[in-house]
Amino acid sequence: MGKTILIVEDEPKNMTLTKDILKISGYETIEAVDGRQGVEKAKSARPDLILMDIMMPKMDGYAACREIKADPATKTSP
Repeated sequence: MGKTILIVEDEPKNMTLTKDILKISGYETIEAVDGRQGVEKAKSARPDLILMDIMMPKMDGYAACREIKADPATKTSP
């Protein structure tokens, strides 16, 4: 099984393109459509890498990254 990457992206076309490229390259992907969902999935799935959009509904990428980095369980997630 390949490494897991969490993609946090609210634009469906960008999500599909990113997911397809990563899957072709052998990565497993997890999807989140806003910052709040991204934080929740980062905590529950503990991905190897997080790709985060900045401008999103509910919680922007900056706030989501701050929350992820503030949690001891996810603070080392790249």
